[in-house]
Amino acid sequence: MTSQTTIDKTGPGDKAPSASSGGSPASGLRGHPWFTLITVAVGVMMVALDGTIVAIANPAIQSDLKASFADVQWITNGYFLALAVSLITAGKLGDRFGHRQTFLIGVVGFAAASGAIGMSDSIALVVSFRVLQGLFGALLMPAALGLLRATFPAEKLNMAIGIWGMVIGASTAGGPILGGVLVEHVNWQSVFFINVPVGILAVALGVFILLDHRAENAPRSFDILGIALLSAAMFCLVWALIKAPEWGWGSGTTWTFLLASVVGFALFAFWETKVKEPLIPLALFRSVPLSAGVVLMVLMAIAFMGGLFFVTFYLQNVHGMGPIDAGLHLLPLTGMMIVGSPLAGAMITKLGPRVPLAGGMAAVAIAMFGMSTLDAGTGSGLMSLWFALLGLGLAPVMVGATEVIVGNAPMELSGVAGGLQQAAMQIGGSLGTAVLGAVMASKVDSDLAGNWKDAGLPPLSPAQLDQASEAVQVGVPPVAQGTPEAVVAKITDVAHDTFVSGMSLASLVAAGVAVLAVLVAMLTKRGENAEAGAGVGHI
Repeated sequence: MTSQTTIDKTGPGDKAPSASSGGSPASGLRGHPWFTLITVAVGVMMVALDGTIVAIANPAIQSDLKASFADVQWITNGYFLALAVSLITAGKLGDRFGHRQTFLIGVVGFAAASGAIGMSDSIALVVSFRVLQGLFGALLMPAALGLLRATFPAEKLNMAIGIWGMVIGASTAGGPILGGVLVEHVNWQSVFFINVPVGILAVALGVFILLDHRAENAPRSFDILGIALLSAAMFCLVWALIKAPEWGWGSGTTWTFLLASVVGFALFAFWETKVKEPLIPLALFRSVPLSAGVVLMVLMAIAFMGGLFFVTFYLQNVHGMGPIDAGLHLLPLTGMMIVGSPLAGAMITKLGPRVPLAGGMAAVAIAMFGMSTLDAGTGSGLMSLWFALLGLGLAPVMVGATEVIVGNAPMELSGVAGGLQQAAMQIGGSLGTAVLGAVMASKVDSDLAGNWKDAGLPPLSPAQLDQASEAVQVGVPPVAQGTPEAVVAKITDVAHDTFVSGMSLASLVAAGVAVLAVLVAMLTKRGENAEAGAGVGHI
């Protein structure tokens, strides 16, 4: 394979900056490395923020739009799934048509879809526009990394990628707090409307600052069948996991979708070995450290995103907190991710990624085990301890993932590897919400009837029990109007205890996933290309 040659596309009247090895900044704004980093960070911040900011708004959305538990899951799953399926394809689009154009189109589309969600009056529209958000977000994410690689010289690229990773980590962790402020003081729609001015700023910066870069040997065709096979396989898998509590884990329908996903992945892998320009070159996975890095990102996101989904319902519906209070209770998680990210970056630079990544996932496992012990009466101090430990553990994984995956990929495949790293995180987030949601739903379904009976409450018909179970899955007591106060208290206790038992089991599963991730992290190492920068540095 040959290294890619970068072609600079400047606008009318623009002077292309010359390549140099001196490391001195370019004169002017267009193509300036640090201004480029600021510009792409603004766009990436929107995508990362929306991955978690919606979590704090989910209870308000569910209440306002009369949505079911499965509907609320799809607000998250639709977004992550669209991102995950589209990231590699979007990266190839950037290589083919230019990362600057792809980035700007992604920002415009993401902001427009966000505004449309804010104006939606049904859960179906919200989910549909969330999918569009994900598709446009997929366009700008790999383009951002491609722009950084093409703009920064080798000796400064790792620093830029580290800051880029910190923006993603801080935005991901800060989502619940910002969401809490907006939901409580404005409305849930403002969580999406805020992306409109941010998008306008990113476009304005991009037009004047970003310099286009594209590979001379860019792909000239697209793996349409590969895209279709991967999309179908992912849809069948996540759909089966979400619907299993309703269909039953032993039902033929559940296993039909699971089998279809396995067949889809197998056909996708086979096709990728035959097509001239595959969606994901399977040769990448000959690197054990790179493969371990991808698996690690999936496992981390399953534990983190899946666990965070239930924490917001626990804080608001079980503890009765308002959105802002709930967001503030997650401040230890946010703070430790922000503080821990630069420390983790320095540690990874000094020691390599293996020990920090394994130690980080061990901390995540301990934190998730601690969260499994939370109950309806747990105080803020103990909750903060586990949230802080979770943030501290996540920091090195967020920062180190790019070095492990991109650094172990050949230079000519670094763009695909960057998209693969982001896709792994999005797939993991989607699977985490689906898998832990299924665990929660199954536990609530199995415990609610017995707990209801043990409390001496009037028996429920099968239809009533199903409705009650759906409410309890998000921590809401199924209380009918006119119910006596004493009965309300009993129903509330049963609902909260049953919800906590489900969350506890889901947290234990997440802890087990994190333990597995510790073992996977031991297979990682610093990549041969970790110190390599862009083919042409504009400095």
